[in-house]
Amino acid sequence: MKESEKQSRILEREKLIEEVKKLTLFDDVFMSAVLEDIPACQHVLRILTGISDLSIRTVKSQYHITKLVSKRSRLDIFAESTDNQIYIIEVQKEDKENHSKRVRYYRAMADSELLRRGESYEKIPECFLFYISQTDIWDRGSTIYPVYKYLGNTGEEYEDGQHIIFVNAEVDDYTEIAELMKYFKTADTEDDSQGALSKRVRFLKGEKKGLDIMSNFGERMEKRGEERGEKRAERRLILGLLKAGAEISLIKEASGLSEEEIEEISKKSELQEI
Repeated sequence: MKESEKQSRILEREKLIEEVKKLTLFDDVFMSAVLEDIPACQHVLRILTGISDLSIRTVKSQYHITKLVSKRSRLDIFAESTDNQIYIIEVQKEDKENHSKRVRYYRAMADSELLRRGESYEKIPECFLFYISQTDIWDRGSTIYPVYKYLGNTGEEYEDGQHIIFVNAEVDDYTEIAELMKYFKTADTEDDSQGALSKRVRFLKGEKKGLDIMSNFGERMEKRGEERGEKRAERRLILGLLKAGAEISLIKEASGLSEEEIEEISKKSELQEI
């Protein structure tokens, strides 16, 4: 390797280290890299649920749910416990969203993934959705807002196995959850107060293997975004050619796609217009 190339790589590494040090758990890519680690995710969920022995079996970060005609949704963290309960963590940095409708949509999409064709409704697992925001979006002065449902005016709680809990990092009510939210805002490598979560943050920000993961994770996310952009552009081109009356053979030659793939794109477009 030439000396100039070696120097360039050293500078790139130093730049990566400085950028990663600034990241918090409200930064999408970093949060995903941190919480895809089972012990770190388990630590967060134990605090959020208050279940000290909660055991997580699997974690998927940036979990995409795609339906044929509906809007694509992406769940930040999708975790399953050893007793088959589902835990979803959504972290929101922006304040401009319609938060309640966003949660409604995520909840519906998640449910659609949890029940396979032919299965009884009894098979749908309990699902807990934690929606974490930087600010107190409800402006009521609490760190946590569980959502409750009641049966008419009986005062009896309506149970359907879906639980929504809003959490924010703005209000400090001196609880364990508020302390966790303080850590979300800093992700300070010198702060060891959050057990497995602190350990994972320190690993990703300060150790060679951790920095390699961050580098690969960032590239993977960027590549995924580029690929989705390319597919959308390709789809728009094909639809434009179809609407202009171009022959399928011409579109095949221009796009490199098969006739079946072109027809599938056409069908999806027709369904979305219904």
